Amino acid sequence: MIIDTHCHIDLYSNPYSILKECESKGITVISMTNLPSHFELGFPHFHSLKKIRIALGMHPLMADSHNQEFEKFIKNINNTSYIGEVGLDFSNEGIGTKDIQIETFTKILKLVSGQNKILSIHSRKAEKEVLTLLRKCKISNAIFHWYSGPTLLINEIVESGYYFSINPSMINSKNGQNIISKIPLENILTESDGPFIQLGNKVIKPWDVSEVINFISATKKIKKNEVELLVRNNFLNLIAKIK
Repeated sequence: MIIDTHCHIDLYSNPYSILKECESKGITVISMTNLPSHFELGFPHFHSLKKIRIALGMHPLMADSHNQEFEKFIKNINNTSYIGEVGLDFSNEGIGTKDIQIETFTKILKLVSGQNKILSIHSRKAEKEVLTLLRKCKISNAIFHWYSGPTLLINEIVESGYYFSINPSMINSKNGQNIISKIPLENILTESDGPFIQLGNKVIKPWDVSEVINFISATKKIKKNEVELLVRNNFLNLIAKIK
């Protein structure tokens, strides 16, 4: 069973064919959006699918659009159990809109606090701030997408009951491999973050999360089918919390 907890299907050049192939392969996908207006465009195409869901997002790197989009976020919040991509980005690319990001993310967390939602979190260069806000707003269900922060913070994230989604780019870097080695197996999920990653000269697809399964199997010395079962159980334990 392949599970992709963080993919941007709407940003592929051929989103309909990706949806169709994921359905035919029986892949479970949580498809992120970067803005509520993108969610509104995509929602009708996901509504009848069995294993593919669309998340309501407000990407931190699109902070200049947050104020004009926030009413649409509120309007659509009851149309999905999945919130993402949301979070903070204090890298050189995002630091200029730090204050807007914090304001938006805080408002989102207050809106979803106490609701049956799962959040997929962007936390680049802002991992501690993100964790602090999640705890402050008593968020129960969150996945740290493509975590690249301090390994010392991993235990705190785990103790808070949160998960990490691992993609093929992480397994191909020393920092990513080190981070993965510190995450308990019970807190691991898989993701593609397609189409933002390339495997060789090809754009990654949701089914390519099998590369992560193979890596965990080899490094943890666990059979591939056991890793798949582990990820499946982790995902089922997470979504059980919102049912």
